[in-house]
Amino acid sequence: MAFIEHHRDGGVKWRLFGRSRGAAYVFMLQLIFILQTEGQIRYSIPEEMKKGSLVGNIAQDLGLDLKRLRSGRARIVTGESVQYTELKTDKGTLVVKERIDREQLCGDVTPCSFTFEILLESPMELHPVTIEIQDQNDNPPQVLYPVQTGGSLVAEMVPRSADVGYLVTKVVAVDVDSGQNAWLSYKLQKATDRALFEVGSQNGEIRTIRQVTDKDAVKQRLTVIVEDNGQPSRSATVVVNVAVADSFPEVLSEFTDFTHDKEYNDNLTFYLVLALAVVSFLFITCVVVIISVKIYRWRQSRVLYHSNLPVIPYYPPRYSDTLGTGTLQHVYNYEVCRTTDSRKSDCKFGRAGSQNVLIMDPSSTGTMQRIQSEKSILDEPDSPLEVS
Repeated sequence: MAFIEHHRDGGVKWRLFGRSRGAAYVFMLQLIFILQTEGQIRYSIPEEMKKGSLVGNIAQDLGLDLKRLRSGRARIVTGESVQYTELKTDKGTLVVKERIDREQLCGDVTPCSFTFEILLESPMELHPVTIEIQDQNDNPPQVLYPVQTGGSLVAEMVPRSADVGYLVTKVVAVDVDSGQNAWLSYKLQKATDRALFEVGSQNGEIRTIRQVTDKDAVKQRLTVIVEDNGQPSRSATVVVNVAVADSFPEVLSEFTDFTHDKEYNDNLTFYLVLALAVVSFLFITCVVVIISVKIYRWRQSRVLYHSNLPVIPYYPPRYSDTLGTGTLQHVYNYEVCRTTDSRKSDCKFGRAGSQNVLIMDPSSTGTMQRIQSEKSILDEPDSPLEVS
């Protein structure tokens, strides 16, 4: 009996055991003959393919029909812990099972590939398959120098006596992709003084292109873009601070103010944005409130306009006519006129506009009785007062 061990390099190690070693050797020779006669299949696919994507038609490439794949219980044999492909025996195709990242699988090794075997039984067949992974431009460049720190400010010093072509610094970047996707180019995007510095497009070296003078500012800020050669290209941006000075104390004072100004500008921008947001919120709130009040009043007026209820005036108890001159209740009013002769006077009694007035205030009962008695006295003909 024979036991087969498969290795990553595609080799086969045989272990023989059992009672009949002769039969085992015959079996081994038959398998070796099969391996020698069967050709190796090679596929080339790009990395980062979606799960279920087609790699190749195994049945067609091996010259096998679907019935043979099912009867031989065709399957993939690999020594890797992760199986990146899957065999569909019902269709005879090989598809992607797991995400394939070339950088994670092979690192810097080029070309990148992995190998496995298609195993069939009754009779046993072993078909090596190699999958070559093509690199895709899925990684941007990574800047190694100058190091971008968030808390501190790093600057390169350039003396004022520097000549043309003085090497200020060098931008160092790498790309983990392979081939032309890893070719990098450098370009100066922005600069405080573009007539003073240049960047090498291939090596990333920053050099002076003219003589440094005393009129040049101490603080120089350069923005360099690093691009790869992929399609579409990916890029990274690095900021290089340059100090044009001969002494360190001068550089320290200038860049301390520079950092303070940057923080002040950032805070100012934040507060301006915050104030604008608050003012906009208050304005929108006021507009909504005003519109809501207008709609409420309009609806109330519409309800009163369409209602058919009569309007009945209401007078509270002991109501006094504020428009008149008396202090009695609204339904009675007196006007007394006197002359210089105390024995002659006129008294005018104003009757109520309606005789059917019912006063429900209990406290005014005595007043009503007194008024009625005074009215009866004035109506008598023998009364000393003349009623007019």
